[in-house]
Amino acid sequence: MTSRFVIGETDFLLDGAPHRIISGAMHYPRVHPDLWRDRIRKARLMGLNTIETYVAWNAHEPVKGQWRQDGDVDLGRFLDIVAEEGMHAIVRPGPYVCAEWHNGGLPTWLTADKSMKLRSSDPAYLAEVTSYLEKVNAIIAPRQIDRGGSVILVQIENEYGAYGADKDYLEALIRVTRDGGITVPLTQVDQPIPHMLENGSHPELHKTGSFGGRIDERLATLREYQPTGPLMCMEFWCGWFDHWGEKHHTTAFADSAADLDRLLAAGASVNIYMVHGGTNFGLTAGANDSGRYLPMVTSYDYDSPITESGDLTEKFHAYREVIAKHAPVPDLPVAEPVAAPTPRAELEAVAAPLDLVATDRGAFATPPTMDELGSDVVLAEYTTDAAGAGVLEAEVRDYAWVERDGTAVGRLQRTIGELSLAIPAGQQLRLLVEETGRVNYDQKIGEAKGLIGVPLLDGTALEGPWHVRTFDVAALGAAVSDATVSGAVAATPIANGRATGPVGLRGSFDLDEPADLFLDTAGWGKGYAWVNGFFLGRYWRRGPQRTLYVPGPATRAGRNDVVIVELEAMTDATARFLARPDLGHEVE
Repeated sequence: MTSRFVIGETDFLLDGAPHRIISGAMHYPRVHPDLWRDRIRKARLMGLNTIETYVAWNAHEPVKGQWRQDGDVDLGRFLDIVAEEGMHAIVRPGPYVCAEWHNGGLPTWLTADKSMKLRSSDPAYLAEVTSYLEKVNAIIAPRQIDRGGSVILVQIENEYGAYGADKDYLEALIRVTRDGGITVPLTQVDQPIPHMLENGSHPELHKTGSFGGRIDERLATLREYQPTGPLMCMEFWCGWFDHWGEKHHTTAFADSAADLDRLLAAGASVNIYMVHGGTNFGLTAGANDSGRYLPMVTSYDYDSPITESGDLTEKFHAYREVIAKHAPVPDLPVAEPVAAPTPRAELEAVAAPLDLVATDRGAFATPPTMDELGSDVVLAEYTTDAAGAGVLEAEVRDYAWVERDGTAVGRLQRTIGELSLAIPAGQQLRLLVEETGRVNYDQKIGEAKGLIGVPLLDGTALEGPWHVRTFDVAALGAAVSDATVSGAVAATPIANGRATGPVGLRGSFDLDEPADLFLDTAGWGKGYAWVNGFFLGRYWRRGPQRTLYVPGPATRAGRNDVVIVELEAMTDATARFLARPDLGHEVE
């Protein structure tokens, strides 16, 4: 059944009748695909009639020319499920999305080209963007509401007024979108700040706002710049994100619900950001840098109405009561509580796990950046000869372990500005550098990672040669799991539950049936975790996140395998699973 959705003089119009959008954000790559329907259905039960999602270019095309639209990035299936659940969809394909997502959604192979001017009408950039949007629009177009699908709005760019004011760029994006068969209304979003609304504007785009408070003031500013048509808060911030080393953010549900009530009472449409935040699985978490580099944690719970693991919160019920004052709300079934299992796995060690996934890149006169070494390199080893003791100075992006003749001598950390280290006399100098999340907002999107420039020892440049190896972090889980007993296993002993990294650890546990789990990382240092080959993401003793969410579909009845790669040291070489998540542990 097809319908017509347009923007009228005062309202959105669905088949000619006024229609208010009550939407919630949910990013499909942040949710296990077997849980999409559950989370979408719960959003509908809160009273929503629409689901909004970003499209992260780098999730679909992490390597140039290698496009994916299956599994966890099957956008078409996600939109089909939205339609099957009786809801509409809003799609925001960027190409830049922010979203606290790795590199703001832009592929590293794209941003590595420093001759290209990002988010502009630069022909080289537009050529790549056009290729991307053509693929995305081919997924969206047949799923628009006027073709019997769910999609009612498509957004052009994202908060562009905070970054630039290239009207030719916006015009090009609109043209590519319309040429791709997108017929539904097009929107833009910016914070309701005059220069941002003006910079990001275009006559063919309906202006929407992003804000979480000061409702009347924000709507008044938005109305000044969008004098006709419906008012819409495209991002009603119901919570906030967390950085490693900072506190876990929560908002008072009653205050947030009151703001939502004011917004709806004013007649505005809304997209709650986020109705369900999900998880930065694998290496997808981004970072911010407004003077200090701050990487995101693995959880993207966002203090949302529906938690990272799908539970309904007090905020969910408060929002549902508010929405019921303004729109029909379905009955909420009574859910029976389910006791979460708490298995544990004793771990055995696999020595030198990085060697299992290493690629020798050769020798260089000066250290190359990760970007110069290829797409999505996140862990690289730089080795050179450097005699004598002294103070080592190196710009690392973002974290480095320093060894002298095979002995650990310290760390360099961008986050806390610790970029120098006194090192003892020796011959060989080795730096293992980790990229801990690419900036997703403002002018530092696409900045180079790894070892930047030539390190100094007591002020003298270490010209090399530098021998470089890179490591396929995503492949570590399988490599450690498959390592043979006759090879590396147990070559690094675990003494009194302690293990020194880099070390791979693996073990198994049993379940009666698949279940959500929460992997406890207490007593661990810094590293990565997998369950049954599913890459859960990063952990870090710095906090505030202490548990990693294991989605039920990643587990199975019977034996389950867990793999940990610890880069520093752990004091408890046991994988324990807790009944509840811990996202707000005291920061170390």
